[in-house]
Amino acid sequence: MKAAVYYETGGPEVFRYEDVPDPVCPPDGVLIDVEAVSIEGGDTLHRSGGDLAAKPHIVGYQCAGTVREVGAGVSDRAPGQRVVAVMFFGSHAERAVVPAAATWPIPDDVDLEAAACVPIAVGTADDCLFEFGRLQSGETALIHAGAGGVGMAAIQLAKRAGATVLATASSDERLKRLEEFGLDHGINYRTGDFVAEVREITGGRGADVIVDSVGGHTLEGSFEAAAYRGRISYVGSAGRDDYRPNVDLLRPANKSLTGVFFGAELALHRDRVHPMVARHIADLATGALRIAIDRRYPLSEAAEAHRYIESRQAFGRVLLVP
Repeated sequence: MKAAVYYETGGPEVFRYEDVPDPVCPPDGVLIDVEAVSIEGGDTLHRSGGDLAAKPHIVGYQCAGTVREVGAGVSDRAPGQRVVAVMFFGSHAERAVVPAAATWPIPDDVDLEAAACVPIAVGTADDCLFEFGRLQSGETALIHAGAGGVGMAAIQLAKRAGATVLATASSDERLKRLEEFGLDHGINYRTGDFVAEVREITGGRGADVIVDSVGGHTLEGSFEAAAYRGRISYVGSAGRDDYRPNVDLLRPANKSLTGVFFGAELALHRDRVHPMVARHIADLATGALRIAIDRRYPLSEAAEAHRYIESRQAFGRVLLVP
């Protein structure tokens, strides 16, 4: 099979499009013919500096496709079934193997490409807002990087929950487009001070729940933008800013900071998380959840796809199509 691989970490140019051996289906797993790869933020971070499971390494946390083979110990999946799957690595390929427990069936009335984008991003947004952020109807949520995968999901989920939704993005055009997903107030972080704008919008109170996937100086700003007893879900360092925020800013107003890693919840609390993701996949059919797909690239152009994501021009998801 063909795969986008690399032998050392670095920029997008490390990718090679090569023939590699087909993966072998384990007894508890499924072998999937990959039809859509949703490139996650963690994929670009791993490519730039993560550990290699093997050489060549196939990066990638999430994909969707059709089951080709099931392991001897699997009874709830079948060849020909459409599924979306998460994994530690291996999505950037024509075929992938994963434990059957790390897959979700895709209903017949749900678009496969949209489903390919759901588990990690939407599950992360859900946990940031509700499991750890404890967002309630009538509260205010601030979503950083609103035009990204987690951000766009969080805007929709927070609006559906009855919150007033604020989000940051890099342009007024992006913020305008986010209004159709439920955004109430947009903040252009390139042209303004988001802390001051949050305070102004909320009448000086601040945001009750903040989803921060940027880190660094932005995370410290989130400390200041949070309301009394505000809850901040810190989910990543997409800004690649090594600055260490001053956590003492949290104490005077009894604010809280929680680091969120959805993968750990999926592994340790599957009984809660797996049905939650399944509900979000089902919501695609009714329009209760929308996925914006910005661009599709052939698998052979993985380097270009990663380069485009890192340019921060994307509005929504970027897919690889084997």
